[in-house]
Amino acid sequence: MKIGVIVGSIRKGRTAEKVAAWVQEQVADRSGAEYQLIDLADFDLPMYDGAGMPMLMNREYDNDEVTRWSQAIDACDAFIFITPEYNHSVPAALKNAVDTLGPEWVGKPIAFVGYGGVGAIRAIEHWRQIAANFHMHDIREQLGFIQAMEMRDGFQPMPHRAKELAAMCDRLETLTAQLNK
Repeated sequence: MKIGVIVGSIRKGRTAEKVAAWVQEQVADRSGAEYQLIDLADFDLPMYDGAGMPMLMNREYDNDEVTRWSQAIDACDAFIFITPEYNHSVPAALKNAVDTLGPEWVGKPIAFVGYGGVGAIRAIEHWRQIAANFHMHDIREQLGFIQAMEMRDGFQPMPHRAKELAAMCDRLETLTAQLNK
């Protein structure tokens, strides 16, 4: 089973890279799944301007970069979104990347690792609504790193965060295995 860890910010100097590196370090020795980092900054996705609705495109896109993004997402059985919270909501680049595709997301499990002023709770709640549109299976466990406490001098997660991530991954792996039977 392959779980895509999507780095959902493309800003220069982004915290997302530090959070993603920590997540990758924590999941490196897990045997229940392969965790693959998918960095949104590695894709040059246009603002969605396709002629048709992505859900109806049958994975046949008129842009090579969108096709490459589609293939990366389609190869995964589940996802962890690493998401900042911008202006009480989701980051535009990741929202656009999600909206650019359709069937690649449908029915797959998803978990969230957020960061921001209040642990990205509002962004994660918005992501849950968006994921529901794709009939994705979001799990209850989530991580929300609090900027004032865990990002003041670089990225320094509180000690209990590793156990929280492990519990989240346990649940995500279990659900993914159940859905892929």
